[in-house]
Amino acid sequence: MAYEDKRPAQSAPQRPFIIPVFLPQAGCPHRCAFCNQPTISGNIRPNEDPARLSRQVDHFLKFRRPKRGTTQLAFFGGNFLGMAPKRVSRHLDWAVAFVRQGAVDSLRFSTRPDTIAPETLALIREYPVGTIELGVQSMNDQVLSRSRRGHTAMDTIQAVSQLKMEGYEIGLQIMTGLPGDSPAGAIATTNAVAALAPAFVRIYPTLVLAGSPLAADHAAGRYLPPKLAESIDLVARMWLMFTAAGIRVVRMGLQDSPCLADRRHLLAGPYHPAFGEQVLSRVFRSMAEVGLEHLRPSAASRLALRVNPRRLSVMTGPRRGNLVRLREAYHLDRLRIMADPTLPLNQLEVDNL
Repeated sequence: MAYEDKRPAQSAPQRPFIIPVFLPQAGCPHRCAFCNQPTISGNIRPNEDPARLSRQVDHFLKFRRPKRGTTQLAFFGGNFLGMAPKRVSRHLDWAVAFVRQGAVDSLRFSTRPDTIAPETLALIREYPVGTIELGVQSMNDQVLSRSRRGHTAMDTIQAVSQLKMEGYEIGLQIMTGLPGDSPAGAIATTNAVAALAPAFVRIYPTLVLAGSPLAADHAAGRYLPPKLAESIDLVARMWLMFTAAGIRVVRMGLQDSPCLADRRHLLAGPYHPAFGEQVLSRVFRSMAEVGLEHLRPSAASRLALRVNPRRLSVMTGPRRGNLVRLREAYHLDRLRIMADPTLPLNQLEVDNL
C-alpha cells in the first residue's frame, strides 16, 4: 500500500549551492526577543573587508560539486535592506563581480518584511538578485509584538505581493515556541504562510540564547520553552502541511555549531544537532502507522516498509527507534525496512511479503 502526494508528479528543483556571508544584526532596527546572532552564526565576528570576504567565497567554491544546481552568494544574519542604501549597494557591487566572472549564478539575502518597499526594490532591481528570504516568524500580531519584531502580519502579506510582482523567488522563515504562541497558533501561521505560496520555508524552534532579551524572561519564569519531543511533533505536522501544499521545507532547526552545543550560550529550548532528521523520522513513523492501521496485520505477518534509499535512516529512526516502536505497537514478529530506488523521496509503501 502506498502513501503519497496525489498531485501530478513534478521534478524537484536541485538545491542551490549557497555561499553564505554573515552580517550579524546588520541593518536591524532593534534586538528581537529571541535574537543573539553571533551565537546563531557560530560567533562569527562581522568583517566586511572585501578582500577577506572574497577569500571566503573562493574557499567555499572549492567544495562545489560538478552536478550541483545553481550557485548563489547569500547575505544572512541581518536585515539586508534595513542597512543604509550605500552599504547595500557596496555589498551588491562586491558580490556581482562573482556573477560576472561566472563563479556565481545569482545573489540572495534575508531581510525583514517591513523593508520591502518601492524604494528598496528600486535599489536592487539592476542587480542579479534571484532569491529573497523574509524573516516572518509568525502571522499572529500579538506574538510578533511580544517577540519585539516591530512588524505585522500584514507587512508580510504586502511584502510577498510586491516580491512576486518583481519576479523574485521567495523564502519565508518562521518560528515555533515564540512568546505568547501555541501549537495551534503555529498551525495557524503555517496555514497563513502556505496561502502566500512561497517557493520554500525554513522552520526554527525558539531557543533561549545567552545575551538575548528572552534569556531574562526565562530566568524570571516569564517564558518556558516547549520540550524537544513536543517541538518535533509540531514541526512534523507543519512539514506535512507545507509539503502537501507543494512548498519545500529547506531547513528545520538551527545549523549545528559549537556555540549551540555549549550550555553557557544555549540556556534552554528544543535544540538537537540533527533536529531536521528527527522531524523527518517522526513524519515517516506516522506514515507507517497509517499504513499498518489500514492493513491491521497479525503477529505472524511478514511486512516490509519500502522507502527511497535516501530515507532509510529517517524511517529506521535514531537507535532503530521507529522499527522498535512499530513492532511493539502492532505486535509484529517480522517487520523490515527496505530501500527501493524507484520510490519518490517522500513516499512510503507497506508491503505484505
